[in-house]
Parts: sequence; C-alpha cells; structure tokens
Amino acid sequence: MTEQATATPSSTPGAAAATPGTPDTAVDPRAALTALRAEIGKAVVGQDAAVTGLVVALLCGGHVLLEGVPGVAKTLLVRTLSTALNLDTKRIQFTPDLMPGDVTGSLVYDARTAEFSFQPGPVFTNLLLADEINRTPPKTQAALLEAMEEHQVTVDGVPRPLPVPFLVAATQNPVEYEGTYPLPEAQLDRFLLKLVLPLPDRDQEFQVLSRHAAGFDPRNLAAAGVRPVAGPAHLAAAREQIAKLTVSPEILAYIVDLCRATRQSPSLSIGVSPRGATALLAASRAWAWLAGRDYVTPDDVKALALPTLRHRVALRAEAEMEGVTADSVIQAVLTQTPAPR
Repeated sequence: MTEQATATPSSTPGAAAATPGTPDTAVDPRAALTALRAEIGKAVVGQDAAVTGLVVALLCGGHVLLEGVPGVAKTLLVRTLSTALNLDTKRIQFTPDLMPGDVTGSLVYDARTAEFSFQPGPVFTNLLLADEINRTPPKTQAALLEAMEEHQVTVDGVPRPLPVPFLVAATQNPVEYEGTYPLPEAQLDRFLLKLVLPLPDRDQEFQVLSRHAAGFDPRNLAAAGVRPVAGPAHLAAAREQIAKLTVSPEILAYIVDLCRATRQSPSLSIGVSPRGATALLAASRAWAWLAGRDYVTPDDVKALALPTLRHRVALRAEAEMEGVTADSVIQAVLTQTPAPR
C-alpha cells in the first residue's frame, strides 16, 4: 500500500444498500468495508492509499498519522470516513495553549452537591481527529499516549475506558516547522501507520475543481450523498475473521528479517523495534483479509512496509544531509531482503 504504487484489494460482490443513516448489519463485513472506497470517493478524489490505510488501522485497532501539505483533504478524508462508517467523531484543533485536560477531560467542582464530577473530554469518542497535532507542546501530546496504547484515560487515579472502536487520526504539515513541536519517538511508535498524502495529479485536480464548480460543499457531506455503509458491528465481525488468518512461519521470519535489517542499516541511528514488527504483521493480515484471502503473502508485507515502518526509524545526521530518506532506506531493505517463495 505504498503511495507510489497502490494495490487495490479485490472487491467483494453483494454489498447490499443500507437504509439511509443506518448501515445494514446483515451485509458481509468485507463487502461493507469494501463499499467504503466508493462512498468516500463521493467526497474525496484520489488518496486511495490513505483511504485503505485508515480502514486497515480500524481493522487492527491502531492509529494513523496523516502527513501532507495543507489542502490535500486530510481533514475531509477523516470526516468522510466517519460518516461512511457511522462512528461518533470528535475533532481537536491542537494549539500551543491546549492543556492535557482539554483532551482527556477533568474533574469539575459542582457547587450544588459540593462534589467533584468527571467531565469527559473529546477523547471519549470512536474516531478522534487530532488536527495539526505537532502544534501543541509535548505535555499535551503525552496526554494521548495512554489513550492510544491502553484505550483508557486515567484521571485522579481512576481509569476510564474509551469507547470501542477507538482510533486517533492525527494530521501534521511536513513543510511548516515554525511554532511546531515534533512528535517524540515514543508517541510516533504508537501510530500503526504513517500515511503520506501526495498532491493530486492533473486529472484528479481537474475533477476536484469540476465538483466544486458543480456546487460541491465539503462542509455538507450529506448533500454529496455520503451515507453510512458500515458500522462497529462490521468492524467487530471483521476482526474476528482476521484473527483466523493463517500466517506461515516463513512469513513471520520474513517480517523479522526486514525489521532486523533496518537495525543494521548504516543510514539509520534507530531501526524498527519488535513493536514495529508486530504492527507490520497486524497490518499485513488486515490487508490480506481485505483482498479476500485467508492467508498472508510476502506481497502483503511489502505493501504495508512503508506506511508501517517509515515513522519507526531515525536517520543519522550525515545520511539526512546527503538526502537519504526513511522511505528510501526501507525500500532498499525490501529489495535486499530475500522474500519467501
């Protein structure tokens, strides 16, 4: 699922139309999630890799970091996905003055009862859009760590579970660094995937303008015809099926070899950790399931290697000065590591 060449999972026939506003729970989960592509396409042009990556993250119970220049539909993509999935969604605009309690919630004193009561923050939702996450200080960024890893929030010593499913879709701008706080390695490692949204090609950009000329309003997805085609029940059923996928020892060894090769790369100061290996395994299984198979192939691993691993490595200063990128290092590792037949 690389941005340069995106494979498309085979579609599953028989996706019945759901009643407007309510997904049809009788629809096969693979058919329902495959239907998401067409539904999101009503509002978002292109960005197939990012669409599939968000679905993979939902299937794995992981989180996604969306990176792209302003105006490539990062926010619109998440909003459209939440509408097509019939999930509760909240948005946090990260700013330098945002406090941890603004994210997680806090204890509020009630003068009538003379007691403190917990007021949940926006993190208590199914799909949290963390817009421009690198514009808030590390103290507030860290407020998301427990939520992303443990799926709970602890306030005043009391753990409070988050809804299921729960996914953080964070956005950041790769070209503007003034007034930003780069995400630390510990938080980057909490994201299952880092998806890079490229600028559209000429035909796609023409299609975007044509839609706007015809009256498309990105703030009114209902008018664009976007409707729920899947829901939490489909995700739960899909996860049960994915857990039964066969992964051969050869595929496991291939994933281990890829991750270990990054630790030996002369261009990297930090390679992929064992957590990164487990993330690649989970993402590969979800991709194989979307493609309609009950087993994982080396091509599944290769398709998810870039978005799963690119944010888990750190370049050496001298390599960065020479123009080496994390993507180029991972591509080289994929080329040099023998894949099982």
